[in-house]
Amino acid sequence: MGNKTALACEIKDIELAKLGKERIEWAAVDMPVLKAIRERFSKELPFKGYRVSACAHVTTETANLAITLKAGGADCVLIASNPLSTQDDVAASLVHDYQMSVYAIKGEDIPTYHKHINVALDHKPQLIIDDGSDLVATLIQERPSQAKEVFGSTEETTTGITRLHAMARDGQLPFPAMAVNDAQTKHLFDNRYGTGQSTLDGIIRATNRLLAGRNVVVLGYGWCGKGTAMRARGMGANVIVTEINPVKAIEAVMDGFRVMPIEEAAPLGDVFITVTGNRHVIDGPHFAKMRDGAIVCNSGHFDLELNLEALEKLSTNKRDSRHLVEEYTLKNGNRVHVLAQGRLVNLACAEGHPASVMDMSFANQALSLEYLVKNKGKLANALHTLPESVDQEIAALKLQSMGVKIDRLTPEMLEYMNSWRSGT
Repeated sequence: MGNKTALACEIKDIELAKLGKERIEWAAVDMPVLKAIRERFSKELPFKGYRVSACAHVTTETANLAITLKAGGADCVLIASNPLSTQDDVAASLVHDYQMSVYAIKGEDIPTYHKHINVALDHKPQLIIDDGSDLVATLIQERPSQAKEVFGSTEETTTGITRLHAMARDGQLPFPAMAVNDAQTKHLFDNRYGTGQSTLDGIIRATNRLLAGRNVVVLGYGWCGKGTAMRARGMGANVIVTEINPVKAIEAVMDGFRVMPIEEAAPLGDVFITVTGNRHVIDGPHFAKMRDGAIVCNSGHFDLELNLEALEKLSTNKRDSRHLVEEYTLKNGNRVHVLAQGRLVNLACAEGHPASVMDMSFANQALSLEYLVKNKGKLANALHTLPESVDQEIAALKLQSMGVKIDRLTPEMLEYMNSWRSGT
């Protein structure tokens, strides 16, 4: 499967490299923070002599992160973290133009996906970059003896962080892990503005349906849900939010959205978007209540948010109605359209987050790996976050690149903030 070159890889077509390089360079223009880090890494070589295995969405933005790590001396292998998120031209360019081992093909089947996970582990990584924690989970469950060779990993998805917390709680996390997703310059911007824009981009590209005036149901009001709801409202949609957390539900209400259980929202929605990171949040009874022509998609990391097996049992027929759109005809005659097989709609049907927001996310990734190297042997086998000063540094670099200036504290202000004597 895939083209083979002198460099170990498995990709769709090496002839796509020219287009991929153009797109990688286009994204780089909007990633000035990562560029500054890459320039420093190329001089300091913090990863010289280290093997890195990365399980991530193979996009133009990820390519720029991989190029940055290689500039810092890392010996990298990159695999896809989702069967439908790979951009084949980007994979080809990384192999052809940047001499990087890549194992990723858009549409790869699950056995191939698992084969690539093992290829990444065969690289004997000392550092791991994970999206969803499949690489770390496979290492712990299937290759426990190899875990001692790893001295740290990074994770930037909410789903992956949840899995790592569970590993740590069970005493199964064998090395320190950096919770990149917990950095303010990651989740406040990537999750909110990146997911919000790219999710609607994927829905519109897949369906070409007008969102104005339609009922859009957003399941989950974390940062990804907030961004998705905000952008849907900006397109003129009537947004309904479902939640299990009362605090987030109150927030959604005060942000001006209707809040109700999915059972009540199911017969009202025209478009359903899951962003919870949980399992079967849209289940059989919900599909059964949907109106004819409902569109259902997922923007959480794994496709488990939609119970498609239950939908199959409710259906008398399934067909492809458009590219990456499957039409299920229910026994009551209503049709439900599922986008991208329930996988990440923003990456399967569009191009993922814009480069500008991934600039900060991948700055966090790069600096988290550097932090693990600098603190090798000093960190507990637990989840860690970058110091707040690094978050502030990334934000300051981003503002500088945007030409935005901010105020500084005066000596008088500093004195007041550090004193308890002044009051009314």
